[in-house]
Amino acid sequence: MGKIILSNAVSVDGFFEGPDRDISWHRVDEELHRHFNDEIGAMGGIIEGRVTYQLMEEFWPTADQDPDSTPAMAEFAGIWRRLPKFVFSRTLTTAGPNAKVFAGVVPEEIRALKAEAGGDLIMSGADLAGTFMRHGLVDEFRIYVNPVVVGQGRRVFQSSDFTADLDLAESRRFGNGVVLLRYLNRG
Repeated sequence: MGKIILSNAVSVDGFFEGPDRDISWHRVDEELHRHFNDEIGAMGGIIEGRVTYQLMEEFWPTADQDPDSTPAMAEFAGIWRRLPKFVFSRTLTTAGPNAKVFAGVVPEEIRALKAEAGGDLIMSGADLAGTFMRHGLVDEFRIYVNPVVVGQGRRVFQSSDFTADLDLAESRRFGNGVVLLRYLNRG
């Protein structure tokens, strides 16, 4: 059975978005993007909330046709098109190609999805991740700490009703100063 992996970039002070959803401070260079391509390319699918799905769907399906795209960005466009997407939304009823919409998080359905996915499932964000964490559905955390202090914004871990006992499985420093902390959930 695959795992559900929460993967998020955060600032040193714990924000994944600055004010007005600003993520311009994320330090994604070619090395880090290639790492993401390797990691996400090996997944069985992508779990997203509506907002993240719509932002990604707006850009990635044709990013490899943009002359300004880097080689890693062009490669990710193909990964994005290939991987199944599982979109959680209270407002969407349908989504684009290779996407399935769920109206809510039902733990039994998520466990079945994990069993059928053909690999690990990756997710990001805060609201949806909080719901998955409260239901004990996140198996692994991949936190990419960016060497910046944002000061305000949205935190990934904003829920006060979630606790977890984690084991550090890996740490890695990238050339741009980003540090990956990969934790396994003991629970």
